[in-house]
Amino acid sequence: MDELRIGVVGIGHLGNYHLRKYALIPNCRIVAVADIVAERAQRAAAQYGCLAFKDHRELLGRVDAVSIATPTSAHYETALTFLEAGVSTLVEKPITTTLPEADALIAAAERNRAVLQVGFIERFNPAIVALAGTIQRPLFIEAHRLHPFFERGLDVDVILDLMIHDLDIILHFVKSPVAAIDAVGVSVLSDQVDIANVRLKFASGCVANITASRVTGKTMQKIRFFGVDGYHAVDFSKRDLVSLGRRTSDAGKVEIFNNAVEVMMHDPLEAEIRAFVASVRDGVAPPVTGRDGRDALALALNISREMKKAQDELLLSLQGEDRE
Repeated sequence: MDELRIGVVGIGHLGNYHLRKYALIPNCRIVAVADIVAERAQRAAAQYGCLAFKDHRELLGRVDAVSIATPTSAHYETALTFLEAGVSTLVEKPITTTLPEADALIAAAERNRAVLQVGFIERFNPAIVALAGTIQRPLFIEAHRLHPFFERGLDVDVILDLMIHDLDIILHFVKSPVAAIDAVGVSVLSDQVDIANVRLKFASGCVANITASRVTGKTMQKIRFFGVDGYHAVDFSKRDLVSLGRRTSDAGKVEIFNNAVEVMMHDPLEAEIRAFVASVRDGVAPPVTGRDGRDALALALNISREMKKAQDELLLSLQGEDRE
């Protein structure tokens, strides 16, 4: 495959970023874009010298690989169209809104020998890449992903919108089944849960405390790992890693030392898209597979269910108090 013909579906905030990154990659040619808002597609087409369509199905037969940056509710139908046609697909997170839909996409990719990658950009954050070669067995994890309110991503709750990034990272490093979930969430400015906190306990004994909010005055994107090997703190927005280790001196004294971990700076989205392109060209599994996307989705949905259960129990308790 000499030249990879690229399409992008959903030319909003993320879709435009995808186009910019594809334009940087040698032997990739953007041939078509699609968006239900014709003006958005036409603007992008004028900028990148490609075709513009309202219907994503018009890209079939024209592209070898496609990015899907539509609202989450459209992920399944759009991705399935391309995967059934054997077109390799990079779909933004979350993979879908239901597990049966995620399973259908995974099966279609396998059946038609197409690459299916899920857009968990934080996997490609330089600090996370550096951490992967340093961290051992985490015992406690604390994550905060706090954002101001934006009028996008509101078709899903904050768990699928923001927290799922940290769920994917945690699953990636813990590699153990979830044994217990304790969750609480509140709707503030939308019809969905806008701020949530969850405590996860894993079969390995690791515990993770995760907070996500899209109604906070300032932005915070941090995760900290604690274990017998030491302490590791990642600031996603700064792409910074602080890693402290533990050792015993010759005198038998336990000491804390700074791990000299080099963080190689790069653009995470560009790295993600380059990895997708390499997977398509080489016919190998991508760094973030459809099954990775399904695992993160399954945990997110379980958290939402436990949150709803806790809310219902609280409501029943309050109603009981009112009757007394």
